[in-house]
Amino acid sequence: MPRTPASHTRERIQSAALELFAAQGLQQTSMRQIADRLGLTKPALYYHFASREELVRSLVQPLVDDVEELLARVEAQDADDAAGPRPVLEAFFDITYRHRAINQLAVRELSALAYLDLGTRVVGWRHRLTTLLVGADADLAARTRAVVAAGGLADCIVMFPEVSLDDLRTPAIDAACAALVGDPTPPRDTVRG
Repeated sequence: MPRTPASHTRERIQSAALELFAAQGLQQTSMRQIADRLGLTKPALYYHFASREELVRSLVQPLVDDVEELLARVEAQDADDAAGPRPVLEAFFDITYRHRAINQLAVRELSALAYLDLGTRVVGWRHRLTTLLVGADADLAARTRAVVAAGGLADCIVMFPEVSLDDLRTPAIDAACAALVGDPTPPRDTVRG
């Protein structure tokens, strides 16, 4: 389906807004600055997005949709068809990486979590992901490892923004899988104290 001029303009606005939000912060970026960056008038910008809040929601919604779709799809799988935790972690990583700019913004600017109640959603996603990784009846140790695996995997996107997908994907997923298996006693020479 070809893009319309209006959808192209919306995408340009979203891209410019995300760059400005990342550089200056959500609250410090005005709709005027976004319009100026694109050579648009403010009325033209407001034609596409009625407010900054609507614009931010439009940036966050694809992340919400993608994670919800992944979790629903995996939850709907028959237990016999489940391929184990690695494919789930791979899919979660891919979504997180695809939406890395929003994830980085949410970490740097806690106010971004208010849009679409993202903070509550992330906690809910982690609960659901934990259940998918280790089961609903897992003990505290297994659930803790699952939280570390999912959280650490998502944190890799924020901590290594300069690293390409090809270079980051395998070590991040390997580390998440290792966290699931867990060895509670790290080798002595790696412990600092």
